[in-house]
Amino acid sequence: MIPSREEWINALMERHGQERQNAFLNATVAICGLGGLGSNIANALTRAGIGKLILIDFDKVDITNLNRQQYKIVQLGKYKTESCLENLREISPYTEIIIHTVKLTEENIPELLGKADIICEAFDKADQKAMLVNTVLETFPDKYILSGTGMAGFGSANTIQSRKAFGKLYLCGDEKSDVNDGVGLVASRVMVCAAHEAHMVLRILSGETDV
Repeated sequence: MIPSREEWINALMERHGQERQNAFLNATVAICGLGGLGSNIANALTRAGIGKLILIDFDKVDITNLNRQQYKIVQLGKYKTESCLENLREISPYTEIIIHTVKLTEENIPELLGKADIICEAFDKADQKAMLVNTVLETFPDKYILSGTGMAGFGSANTIQSRKAFGKLYLCGDEKSDVNDGVGLVASRVMVCAAHEAHMVLRILSGETDV
């Protein structure tokens, strides 16, 4: 039996407290990239009761994604935006979710991310990460942006950390490991990094901006 929206919110308030949960419910968070990092961030924020999510990706689910991304075999070949929406609806039918199946560019970032309170960068490629972060910092200096940097390989998960770089930019990861070094992405370590980004979102919304 699916609980009512009131029951769902009351359960979250009992866990997080009314004031904090209201802040979560009134927030809009954009997740840019729905791979191993982004799909796990989306799951965590949906479970925490974020009121509105903006999900952006242009790619489709591939068999090579299944080792670390929150998708299923039956979703192979489907757009990640549609698949992620489908999966999140099973967690919470009450979260407002907007999907954009497009590739983010300097030109469309202002329109697509303008209404987000916090932006999570979750791309794979360094050039895309830099483009998004730089464009957001220049276009929306008042917005918080979190970026994942360094999560590949089998190194200790304890080296993954969150830190405030400057202003409203936060970095989550070990800031060293890179899949381009020939070391693959492993589900457990990617999930740790995703948890750091998601948890920093919740801390910011709770008024706790220090790491």
